[in-house]
Amino acid sequence: MYNYQSFPKKHWRRIKTTNILERVNKELKRQSRVVGAFSSERSLIRLVVSMLIDINEEWMTERMYLDMEENGL
Repeated sequence: MYNYQSFPKKHWRRIKTTNILERVNKELKRQSRVVGAFSSERSLIRLVVSMLIDINEEWMTERMYLDMEENGL
């Protein structure tokens, strides 16, 4: 049994893929190329953290990736 199979069947397709991670990594790579050279490691970390915060806020407010409400299970 795979880990994703412990969730409701309707969530399996979304859980077993790495599409979200691949998209985040692609966006991080794209943004870091736009900036080019970073003045320090801290500036790179600042950019990455701000991008991850934006992505998290978008998913929390605009998209419902999985319906985890009890009536949705």
